[in-house]
Amino acid sequence: MTDDLASRTVAELLLLHARIGEELRDRGVMRSANQPTGDLAEYLFCRAFGWTQAPNSERGHDATGPDGTRYQIKGRRIHRRNLSRQLSAIRDINGGHFDVLAAVLFDDDFKVMKAALIPIAFVIEVSRFTAHTNSYKFMLQDEVWNAPGIQDVTAEIASAMP
Repeated sequence: MTDDLASRTVAELLLLHARIGEELRDRGVMRSANQPTGDLAEYLFCRAFGWTQAPNSERGHDATGPDGTRYQIKGRRIHRRNLSRQLSAIRDINGGHFDVLAAVLFDDDFKVMKAALIPIAFVIEVSRFTAHTNSYKFMLQDEVWNAPGIQDVTAEIASAMP
């Protein structure tokens, strides 16, 4: 079986992962539909733009661009069981840990739907504090792409998929 998996493309492996997740959810083993979304988002942004990925223990940002810009990278898989576009928690949003939010929406089969680079000022302006998690939540709705200063990078992120 390992040889069979080794010959598959990244896209084929992600599709297989999605199908396995569905079966595990149907069996009641799993409840979430959002993994390995974050790691894939980081990989694609770094690959597309030549960013350097930060160590896992780095506080507040996931990658750094060649010009020193710090990026917090978030991904969300839009799943037929959960259509929410809420990104994972953003902690210490006012702490100056990142300059730009790099965000991508995937469809149910991990295909890139939309991706954007969002300046921190906009993220702060529209995010809402959630006391329960001591973090901010950001909704990656379609309107985000129409806001001033937002850079649509959908084509670049989609083409970074091996």
